Amino acid sequence: MRNPFRYFKTSPEVIRLAVMMYVRFPLSLRNVEDLLHERGIDLSHETVRFWWNRFGPMFASEIRRRRAERMRAWAQWQWHLDEVFVKINGKTHYLWRAVDHEGEVLEAYVTKRRDRHAALKFLRKAMKRYGNPEAIVTDRLKSYRAAMKVLGNEDKQDVGRWLNNRAENSHLPFRRRERAMLRFRRMRSLQKFAAVHSSVHNHFNLERHINDRNWFKENRQIALAEWRQLAA
Repeated sequence: MRNPFRYFKTSPEVIRLAVMMYVRFPLSLRNVEDLLHERGIDLSHETVRFWWNRFGPMFASEIRRRRAERMRAWAQWQWHLDEVFVKINGKTHYLWRAVDHEGEVLEAYVTKRRDRHAALKFLRKAMKRYGNPEAIVTDRLKSYRAAMKVLGNEDKQDVGRWLNNRAENSHLPFRRRERAMLRFRRMRSLQKFAAVHSSVHNHFNLERHINDRNWFKENRQIALAEWRQLAA
């Protein structure tokens, strides 16, 4: 693999740091510029924008590839599917999410409608990458049932009032980030950011509320070390 940083004068460590700060935390481009300036790194917010557009999808793709290879070894999964409304230039779009039983965001997909065709495309996209789950928890949207009939796995669907809280809670980090970005102007930008954000969130989501401090500190350090080796 050719070095993706070969044409850049800035060190890869600074580029990775800027991309991580912008994607992971609810910061604007100018916020990232100011925080880096406090660390003695002088650059423009437009540079941060360029780096995030250039390297964000690359980093996210590598994270997804590594996690998909590990997760395919576990056959008995339970997926949680949900969709959320997102405004783009005043028009309603839908962000579909597939979340596994541990809260990992598997797939994020943006559509203009939430009919059977959109649900079918979303399910096929997720299953192509992660395989076929043992059970799929959804809300009462009829599009899921119709799409799963086409795929022949409607018997795996599970619908309940409180069963899908895991998928609904997975929208919260994205919603916080969306507010900081003052929403989106293009569907392609939303799809790009949702995919990158979900991968980065998965990478650093260590569930500190269910683990002790020592475990959290150790795994946080491991996550940072892995991040610093992306595209190395």
